Amino acid sequence: MSRLFGTDGVRGVANRDLTPDLVLILGRAAGLVLAPNGGEVVVGRDTRLSGPMLEGALIAGFSSAGVEVALAGIIPTPAVAFLTVDRAARAGAMISASHNPVPDNGVKFFSDEGLKTSTETEDAIEGEMQAPARKLPVGERLGRIERLEHAESRYVEHLLESTGADLGGLKLVLDCAFGAAHAVGPRTFRAAGAEVVAINDEPDGSRINVDCGSTSLEGVARRVVEEKADMGLAFDGDADRVLAVDEHGNEVDGDRILGLTALRLKEQGALGRDVLVVTVMSNLGFIKSLEARGIEVRTAPVGDKFVAEAMRETGALLGGEQSGHIIFSNHATTGDGVLAGLQVACSLKGSGEPLSRLAHFFEPYPQVLISVPVPDRGGLEQARALWDEVGAVEKRLGQEGRVLLRASGTEPVVRVMVEAAAEEDARRAAEELAEAVKKALG
Repeated sequence: MSRLFGTDGVRGVANRDLTPDLVLILGRAAGLVLAPNGGEVVVGRDTRLSGPMLEGALIAGFSSAGVEVALAGIIPTPAVAFLTVDRAARAGAMISASHNPVPDNGVKFFSDEGLKTSTETEDAIEGEMQAPARKLPVGERLGRIERLEHAESRYVEHLLESTGADLGGLKLVLDCAFGAAHAVGPRTFRAAGAEVVAINDEPDGSRINVDCGSTSLEGVARRVVEEKADMGLAFDGDADRVLAVDEHGNEVDGDRILGLTALRLKEQGALGRDVLVVTVMSNLGFIKSLEARGIEVRTAPVGDKFVAEAMRETGALLGGEQSGHIIFSNHATTGDGVLAGLQVACSLKGSGEPLSRLAHFFEPYPQVLISVPVPDRGGLEQARALWDEVGAVEKRLGQEGRVLLRASGTEPVVRVMVEAAAEEDARRAAEELAEAVKKALG
């Protein structure tokens, strides 16, 4: 049987791959593993149409395992992580497929520390799902289910207390992607004093992430220019990531968000050990620029779970991904789009400069990315001839370039990424390696 958990929980097409029957069994197993002696689990969801269906199945599983359930309703993923710690719960669970299309959904779990569950814990949950039936609680020992009345308010209070944001005088456009940020996003920024123009801010699960949000910036960019706003912020469906656009409507990706906030925090003496954690996808020009300014840059595998692990290992207070997962470990245990947006807005307000200038602190190296379809991603590590080819290309590029090959965690492809000082060098190397991947694994 193939592994159920992927790079960010369990995902699939709702009611086909991710059926209520499966989610009930998943919830029961997760309850037995995460809260073997009972206790509370916080459960949230985004706005997807399949959310209530899967929520019912998941909490039935928890209850049948003797676990109390605190229903937070429609709320961002990082809010579930926060509330888990805030309420001293045994675990948290979020029903969402993040930035994925409408038909998809998923379930991800958090430990009592608000951290995404480890691979070992996920393996234990899968093992429990396949284990022989055990005696389950009955009567008074079933888990009770309660609805949290003030979950959103407590989370907003936490965000404002964490940042001390005073955004008076700023005009912002927020694209809520018809998702979990639809209420929390505008409410938080207005409470911080900003003038807010909210778009795609209805809780509409039939349109979540459709031509909007962090995967489609055209709408927010256009509205920023029309409104003569200072900045736009675009969240994804569960608001664990954010991208920005400047006053001209130009994209400010996760690397630039990380860099401009890291530089502000370093200037304030608030970057801890002056260490920043990024992923292997971060641009080499970005890394060199920050190192030249006295910030040590560490790289982690793709996935905010791995970024968080590297941050704990290095003592870094800031880390994240190009895609907009940004973690401020003083205030959050996982990527938080609304928190990151507040930090960008604070940087903007404090600098007195336009975002276009603030974000232009490095020139990116040309990057070429090719996705190569392969029947078996699992053979990548053992393809010796392919890695010999990679070594030869790396030697040719030297210190002014780099190569990354990785198997996708969600698609049957191998991604080839090459950066070089000259675009033609990057393209030639990427095409050579794409052909080598096809030859080795095709």
